[in-house]
Amino acid sequence: MTQPIQSIDDVAFDASGLVPVVAQDAHNGEVLMLAYANREALEATLTTGEGHYFSRSRNALWRKGATSGHTQAVHDVWLDCDGDALVYRVTQTGPACHTGERSCFHRPLTAESAGQAPEAWPELLQRVVAERLEALPEGSYVTELHQRGTGYVAQKVVEEAGETIVAALQDQNSDLAEEAADLIFHLAVLLKRQGLDLDAAGEVLAARHRARG
Repeated sequence: MTQPIQSIDDVAFDASGLVPVVAQDAHNGEVLMLAYANREALEATLTTGEGHYFSRSRNALWRKGATSGHTQAVHDVWLDCDGDALVYRVTQTGPACHTGERSCFHRPLTAESAGQAPEAWPELLQRVVAERLEALPEGSYVTELHQRGTGYVAQKVVEEAGETIVAALQDQNSDLAEEAADLIFHLAVLLKRQGLDLDAAGEVLAARHRARG
C-alpha cells in the first residue's frame, strides 16, 4: 500500500533537536554511514538535494563532502515507523568514510563477518575496470580493449548484445546469464573510456522513474 508523504513536522527530533540518519546507497542498498541531522540540516537536504548533517563534535551544520569533495546526492528521504530515524538514499561520490573506506561499516565485530563484507558487483566491476584502465597492465583484457580503441569496444558491445538476444530467444538461461555478463562488462569499459560509468546510466533510469511518479 502506498504510504502518504510525510512532512518535516512528522520527524520526532530528540531532546537535543537531533535525529539519527542512515545514508544508504540508492543503487545497491549498501549502508554507508550513520550521522545526525537537526531541523536545519534536514531542511537543507530537502531543499538542495545534497546530504546535510549536524556535527555533534563541532556543534555545527555540515554538508557532506564540503571539504573532501566526497558529496552525497540525495534521491529521497525516508522516515521510520516511529518517526525518530531517517534514511537518506544517496549517490555517494568517493568514499563515505573519513578513513577512505567506501562505507563507515567496514570493521567486522564477529569472526563470521571477517573478510565477508560484500562488495556489490557494480562497484566491483567499475573499480576493476577503472584500475585496469589507469594502470594498463600487460596481459590484461581491459588493456587490450583500450589499445584497440573506442570503435572496437563499441563493436564488442554490439556483438555481445546480439549474443545475449540469441540466448534469450533460444531459452538458454545459463548462456543468457553468461552473455549478459559479457555485455555489461564491455559496456562498463566503453562507458569508462568515455568518462562515464554504470552509475551514470543508473542515474538516468532513476530520474525517469521519479519523473513518472
